[in-house]
Amino acid sequence: MRVLVAGASGVIGHPLVGALRARGHQVSALVRDTSRAPDADETVVADALDRVSLLTAVEAARPDVVVHQMTALRLLRDDPAGAFARTARLRTEGTAHLVEAARAAGARRLVAQSIAFAAAPAGDPVLDEDAPLYVDAPDPGWAATVRAVAELERQVSSAAGLSGLVLRYGTLYGPGTAYAQTGGTGQRVLAGKLPLPEGGSGITSFLHVEDAVTATVAAVESEATGVLHITDDEPAPAADWLPHYARALGAPAPRTVPAAMAPRLLGWFTAHQLTAARGASNDRARTTLGWKPLRPSWRDGLGTR
Repeated sequence: MRVLVAGASGVIGHPLVGALRARGHQVSALVRDTSRAPDADETVVADALDRVSLLTAVEAARPDVVVHQMTALRLLRDDPAGAFARTARLRTEGTAHLVEAARAAGARRLVAQSIAFAAAPAGDPVLDEDAPLYVDAPDPGWAATVRAVAELERQVSSAAGLSGLVLRYGTLYGPGTAYAQTGGTGQRVLAGKLPLPEGGSGITSFLHVEDAVTATVAAVESEATGVLHITDDEPAPAADWLPHYARALGAPAPRTVPAAMAPRLLGWFTAHQLTAARGASNDRARTTLGWKPLRPSWRDGLGTR
């Protein structure tokens, strides 16, 4: 098949291009900056927020399948507010432009990335894809992020003429992620600046980058539609994973702080992750895609090189 990967220079997009080519697909890499482009059969250049340039680039690629991996999260370390704002635009305006471009170019399928940690913190500790999203979160920044995610999922799932599948990735670890030793979270833990709120009952569902890639290849080659959680098999409370992560990094053990102080010390989102977040079940992805993670537990690689 002819596959266009939009966001091909990203943490998932870059290795995804190689994995799809290894499966025999003809892959076009859509990037904003050719210096970051992976080896592909073809490279096309466009800014997804520029409708006309995107329409032109996708038309030139003539894809059967379009994969949406576009975010601006590589800007997080230098400009967190800007990174989240641009990512929200890519998930709303950018998705609308990509849907239009895919249809105009004659594509039949669209696979898009989302996140598995946007559910409202209610109900069971581990939730399936039917759980409501946290669109009314008390933190304005996180509420805006989740609303953008919800809009992306709505557009992909309802795109007329396209077979749409949304992949909600778990919290990514591995090369190039925040949880790599050189990543933002890794550096905080190494510096002893990520304490554990009392109880540490927030649940995180992790996902290695390699497993994100294998699931996306399976999605491209499937006919599945809807929304799927792509996570490992071991949703974990912060009380388990954070001390393990610190040990794997050779960092000091995280100090314990009162849960009530966590939002002030850590920021709203990190406090939410460590105290209240729900995990995500991957049962539906296993059944629908015939996929299973190569790294079923974060214990096998979180914090290692």
